[in-house]
Amino acid sequence: MAPRLSPRKARRFLFASTLCFSCTLLCYSLLLRSPPSMHIEGYQQLSCPLPPASGGKKLLQKMPPCPLSAAALPPSSTEEPRTSTAWSGRNHTEHSQIRRVSPKPTEHQMYPLGNSTATPRYGHKRLPQAIIVGVKKGGTRAVLEFIRVHPEVRAMGTEPHFFDRNYERGLDWYRNLMPRSVDRQITVEKTPSYFVTRDAPRRISHMSPKVKLIVVVRNPVTRAISDYTQTLSKKPDIPSFSELAFRNQTSGEVDTAWNAIRIGLYALHLQPWLSHFPISQMHFVSGERLITDPAGEMARVQDFLGLKRLVTDKHFYFNKTKGFPCLKKPGGGGAPRCLGKSKGRTHVQINTEDIEQLRDFYRPHNIKFYEIVGQDFHWE
Repeated sequence: MAPRLSPRKARRFLFASTLCFSCTLLCYSLLLRSPPSMHIEGYQQLSCPLPPASGGKKLLQKMPPCPLSAAALPPSSTEEPRTSTAWSGRNHTEHSQIRRVSPKPTEHQMYPLGNSTATPRYGHKRLPQAIIVGVKKGGTRAVLEFIRVHPEVRAMGTEPHFFDRNYERGLDWYRNLMPRSVDRQITVEKTPSYFVTRDAPRRISHMSPKVKLIVVVRNPVTRAISDYTQTLSKKPDIPSFSELAFRNQTSGEVDTAWNAIRIGLYALHLQPWLSHFPISQMHFVSGERLITDPAGEMARVQDFLGLKRLVTDKHFYFNKTKGFPCLKKPGGGGAPRCLGKSKGRTHVQINTEDIEQLRDFYRPHNIKFYEIVGQDFHWE
């Protein structure tokens, strides 16, 4: 006959049995609820024990902390796959690591066809690899809008005026203005006043001596009239075109101090740029051909930027009312997208004699410009 236990020993036995049974259930529960591994959106992660049930805290106090979850790690398309230790403690093993595998974005995610202005899901902000530096009223807005149709181009819509007005803000401020892009895309910005800003070439070269520069030029006489027309729409009380363009209308002496006239001295403004950049790093777009043959001009721009010719004649529709090409989707869906109301504005009528005098004034400057860039724009 088995000896009877005293009440005190019986209580100790019951407590030990209950404790062992609870521990067994806890361990069994953890094994069932914790999968051996998981793979979430490009991250391979080891299992992490779930919080224990009430009463088991003391058993898990010495367990190392869980690694960061995959959702807590920021995705990046620019970093190489890497292995990082996530467990704390002294004894690290191969199984106590997270291997980060960056998911490769699809072609559609990287390049939203027909809408390069959409914010990409991948990428980062970078300093521009190409800048449209001039000239005012030459067609810079058209070039920007046309080239940003290309899926490998990310363009800033507004003019930052960094290298002429905001340089003291620093390159970090400038970079933060840029749209996000992925590795195979190039970032473009435009500010036409750079071309006539003496410090702009040196400042841009300091940022990147290999940046590509686009200059959109136009017959300087037509450009000056367009410039005046724009100013007149904002300030109706300004003097007449002739009063501003000539110091003495009788003698025909042109006033080069007037900015609308001075911008058209392209050969003069080009000299500082050639001190910092080779001519091969600059591309000159004809503002006239941009209207009559936009596909041809944009083909040359794409070649200069090292891009495949994806912006073609299928993207353009000539608006007879505005006298300017508009953008359309190659498939024909939706209405054509034209530039703003200020583009294609009817010019102010200028005296024929004044136009002839300006042509005579600009002729030697134009010829010198043709010789420097190796291209005849036929403005005479």
